[in-house]
Amino acid sequence: MDMKIIDNNIDGRRWTAVGLLLLLLTPAAWGQRYSFSFAPRGCTDTVLYIAQHDHKSLHIIDSARRDAKRESFIFAGQRKWPQGVYALVRQDRQTQLADFLVDDSRQFSLTGDEQLSAPSISCKGSKSNAQMFDYLAHLQQARDKQRELQKLQDNRGLDSLNEAMRNYEAQARREGSTSLFMRLVSLCENPDVPDSVADKPLYYRRHYWDAFFAQLDGRIVPPEVLNSPQLFNKMNYFFFGLLYHADSDTICSETDRLLSRLVRDTAMVRYVLQYIEPIYYRATRNVGWDAVWCHLVEQYYKKGRCPWAKESELYVMTQNYNRVSRSLIGKIGAELWMMDTTQIDSPEHWHSSHQQPTPYVVLWFWDPDCHHCQEQSAELTVLYDSLLAAPNQRLTVYAVGYDSDVPKWKKYVRDHNFHFVNVGGTQVNIDYQEAYNVHGAPTMIILGPRREIVMNKVLPIRNLLPFLDQYEEKQRGHH
Repeated sequence: MDMKIIDNNIDGRRWTAVGLLLLLLTPAAWGQRYSFSFAPRGCTDTVLYIAQHDHKSLHIIDSARRDAKRESFIFAGQRKWPQGVYALVRQDRQTQLADFLVDDSRQFSLTGDEQLSAPSISCKGSKSNAQMFDYLAHLQQARDKQRELQKLQDNRGLDSLNEAMRNYEAQARREGSTSLFMRLVSLCENPDVPDSVADKPLYYRRHYWDAFFAQLDGRIVPPEVLNSPQLFNKMNYFFFGLLYHADSDTICSETDRLLSRLVRDTAMVRYVLQYIEPIYYRATRNVGWDAVWCHLVEQYYKKGRCPWAKESELYVMTQNYNRVSRSLIGKIGAELWMMDTTQIDSPEHWHSSHQQPTPYVVLWFWDPDCHHCQEQSAELTVLYDSLLAAPNQRLTVYAVGYDSDVPKWKKYVRDHNFHFVNVGGTQVNIDYQEAYNVHGAPTMIILGPRREIVMNKVLPIRNLLPFLDQYEEKQRGHH
């Protein structure tokens, strides 16, 4: 048996039926004989693989060579095949042909074009697969027709198409109410939003998981669901579709609401946290997502609600939390005292990051050897020089030379005529790398009138003033 982990973000097809489909807990078949035949016409591969979905990856579990006589690939033998969804993968182990179902039948065949696209599929021996590919074919045809009608702005035709699809779905549910496929559809239905609802996006978000929990009826989420790509896709859309542009408070609140419904299901809680926690931690360009990560660590890991976490993992996570949490938006920034280019080693000649005459202070950590720093510093110089001539200067650039080579830093400042508050060298009152989570250049921190952190991500210089305008408008709205 060949075992290999391959990325699920491969050039393959995903289910696009109503909602995102999940697996139900169904009895497993232990040691039954099976024969799965796949005949993708025109496929030149000599071997195909069956893979089991493992969260966002695929785990290859079986292989079959081309039967030249039948021009098909026959997977046969005797083994355990739990009911669920599996993937057919091409010889390169990177390209997924199609998802298919293993239901009560262990003897079925699928014939279609080289890509095994839904409209081309002919299925024998599996009611769930037949229904699934018929459903997907109808859905694809409807979407193609929808695009045509939208181009023509034919609203009457769109209404008729939607009605036809609703009738088809209702009939499919009646005819296949006990099939694995339709049970999957039911488990993953998206909420209907009443016309009377004023805030439709909010309603949709708040009811997004209703069908999921209703179908489970309070039970623990079974392993088949946890290992399904449909759960991964549904959760991925919730956090990084519906909540992608939400503020950190909203993301934290919605995460808590979801996890509160799973409080007795340790496996599902683990699934959710282990998926979203590293993504929020690594999202260096997303404003406020570091606060989401800190919330997850503080409320779940540090409070002992993650029994699967090893002590070593908790230790590293706590250390990272202590570092990241210091520079969250809204916190008062640490005051820096540093020497300027004169390098006079006397505190009365040092410059404070807080004691500046402008409402805003841009802490600009840069390195003279960093090409991106050079480009951004040049743009910042043009902007800053234009502001120096303004009657009411809005900001001060407190530029910290992120290099221990003082002569090189001083020469660069002089040669490029930086008019910032230029500070650097090895003498500083605190470790600014720890205080502001500075572990690379360039890094930008914007301090507000109270020297609170109002931005902790590097903005394109052209967006600096528009950001301050938006921030001030938002602050006026709060008052």
